[in-house]
Amino acid sequence: MFSFFTQPKCPRAALGVESGALTCVSLRKESAGRFGVDQAATVHLPESILNPDFSEINIANAAVFSEALTECATAAGLLGQQKWSASLPGGATRSAILTVGAGGAGKSESQEIFDWKVEQAFGFPASELRVSSQKISADTDGKTRYFASAVKLAVIDEYETVFESLGWRVGLVLPRAVSESQWLLGSSAIADSLLISGQENGFTAFLLREGEPMVVRSVTCASGEIDDEVYRLLLFYNDRFADDGPRLMDRLLVVGRGFLPQKLREISADALGRPLRIMNADDAGLNVPPGMNFDDLAAPAGLASLAFA
Repeated sequence: MFSFFTQPKCPRAALGVESGALTCVSLRKESAGRFGVDQAATVHLPESILNPDFSEINIANAAVFSEALTECATAAGLLGQQKWSASLPGGATRSAILTVGAGGAGKSESQEIFDWKVEQAFGFPASELRVSSQKISADTDGKTRYFASAVKLAVIDEYETVFESLGWRVGLVLPRAVSESQWLLGSSAIADSLLISGQENGFTAFLLREGEPMVVRSVTCASGEIDDEVYRLLLFYNDRFADDGPRLMDRLLVVGRGFLPQKLREISADALGRPLRIMNADDAGLNVPPGMNFDDLAAPAGLASLAFA
């Protein structure tokens, strides 16, 4: 499990931010690996108030955004909540696996190499980014690898300025897909799993093995091209990992509207020679109340579940 998922201790309340909606949620633990929703609400944002982007201004109108946050917290019965975690839209963040060599360099040199890799992966100097990183298992050549997520300092400052104006102390702030991956990382299953997190201009995919991301892909495409891109991703997996025996992927968690489970089963059968199990909220371990949607809850509820880790 990612260390930044458990340090510091997370609150039971979390906020999910998307371009068209906000979701506030507070969870309770019902049994091992299962959670229920204590309080939650989703409110829609007026068009063009939030424009998720990695390098440009995200919040077009801070006053309206603040009002929407207050409305969402009020509707969820969480207006008095001060401590939060938050997931940011996929378009405002980036994630990657960084391979930095086999070690042996001094601390200063290692940091320089890491910063250089960060700039290569995310397109901006490390000094302009807030980077959350976690050392993961080495690659097949023994080279050190890190899973890293980044957001530009200017972008995260936009969000945090509004949060602070409401008196909210938002500790853990992570990309939407990283937050959603908690529903797979919490499993003790041996087999690989895949998260596909949809967004307006494509999707982000995390291939997970033994609690770690093994492959991270951000795919930019039109909605009509998503099926083909998922097929290509699964072909890549089959070509590279087909001989890994019991670890072979058996589960696919898809978050985002517009994905059809039956179609995804067909795509996986064509690409892998076997259909994957398409997970729903119940499979993930979240009891979704009537009138709410797992697509809205997955990221903030994933963060809120960390309060019980």
